[in-house]
Amino acid sequence: MNDIRISDATIRRFGREDGAALSFREKIELAKLLDRLEVSAVELDRIRTPRADALLIKSVAAAVGGSAVAVPVGLSEESVRETWEALRGAAHPRLQVIAPVSAVQMEYLLRSKPDALLARIADTVRACRALCADVEFAADDATRADGAFLRRILAAAAEAGASAVTVCDAAGTLLPGELAAFLTALRAEVPALAGVPLGVECSDALSLADAGAVAAVEAGVREIKVSAWPTGCAHLDRLAGILAARGETLGVRCPVRTAELGRVTEQIAALCRRGRAGSTPFEDGVRDAEADGTEPLTLTGRDDRAAVRRAAEKLGYDLTDEDADRVFESVRAAAARKGTLGARELDAIVASAAMQAPPLYRLESYVINAGNIIDASAQIRLRRRDRVLQGVSVGDGPVDAAFLAVEQITGRHYELDDFQIRAITEGREAMGQTVVRLRAGGKLYAGCGTSTDVIGASILAYVSALNKIAWEEEET
Repeated sequence: MNDIRISDATIRRFGREDGAALSFREKIELAKLLDRLEVSAVELDRIRTPRADALLIKSVAAAVGGSAVAVPVGLSEESVRETWEALRGAAHPRLQVIAPVSAVQMEYLLRSKPDALLARIADTVRACRALCADVEFAADDATRADGAFLRRILAAAAEAGASAVTVCDAAGTLLPGELAAFLTALRAEVPALAGVPLGVECSDALSLADAGAVAAVEAGVREIKVSAWPTGCAHLDRLAGILAARGETLGVRCPVRTAELGRVTEQIAALCRRGRAGSTPFEDGVRDAEADGTEPLTLTGRDDRAAVRRAAEKLGYDLTDEDADRVFESVRAAAARKGTLGARELDAIVASAAMQAPPLYRLESYVINAGNIIDASAQIRLRRRDRVLQGVSVGDGPVDAAFLAVEQITGRHYELDDFQIRAITEGREAMGQTVVRLRAGGKLYAGCGTSTDVIGASILAYVSALNKIAWEEEET
């Protein structure tokens, strides 16, 4: 009985049709859920924004232990090296070479002639194989390609060292029987594929992706690309269910943990169905620093600099050596008073001690209107150097309205990674401390605000984080 590889392309394909987007943290959470299901591979998108995308790949590689982490490369040695540098820490790394092979897409997307493209693909596969043992070549839009050229390019990829070859039916117009016949002919007519596992990615344009995938398995395909959320290819839950029920008949085993499939796909759906219009800072959701699916974080005065830095990195911070020293000294001082510190305390320390920047923005004034029969509104005035800037916005609550007003002033929307409020003194005039974590370019920036007014503390914390982002952007 043969094993079928189930490669999930949800993260790579998400948002192509409707322009939606997953946040940085949601992609990591989605990858962890897929790893829990024991899919064979979790596919990410290629590097487009170097710092942010490379950080995402490294974060997913660190979070995923059982599944392979697959990342596409561009058709150049530079792209291969850049991608491998981000991916090399994965337990099971996979480099993907994805290229359109139909005449229309070659000309439109790559502006390349067939022979030139064939040479580029072979060179790229060889460059990938020199770094990584698991290299997949995927022929996009293969069912509309010239037959003779498709066979040449699949043979070239296999001979260059591809450990897997995937054929993509981007048009999605083939009936299941036609797709099976197409794949059977390829295997028979390309001898170089004899020792290379063949995979397939079926378009769901005619709602036949699942049926096409089953027909492909009958034709000898050993890897199927699926999606846990509808993105236009075969569906993970349906295909895994079919293979679990009829796998013995088909002579295959499916690795997916079907016992957890329903519950985990519901969690994935909750992540993916959120609107991504960016109409509120809170649209990306915020996490519980002590209950985000990882083991609790605890620091004491006995922890050294390296342990404190690792704890900060676990929360997502990328500290410089100087900032790491400041955070360590603050952790040691706080631990002397409290004994042990958790994630929330470390967040507040990083916000106060690390990544300090000159205040490009200063809070001049704010006016908040809120009640149970009116929409909350905020009027914020910030000073940037010698200019006073004003924003007015309505939001879902006073803090949301205030953050939207600040975004209106700056003209930028940042992912709100976390928002924390806690009391640091007691009594009627108790001081509230707020920590805001913003993500820009894949990097976390934490700001801290303290006031007897929780809304005021929240605005101060947001502006503090904003100043760190603005200063670093100006510096670079």
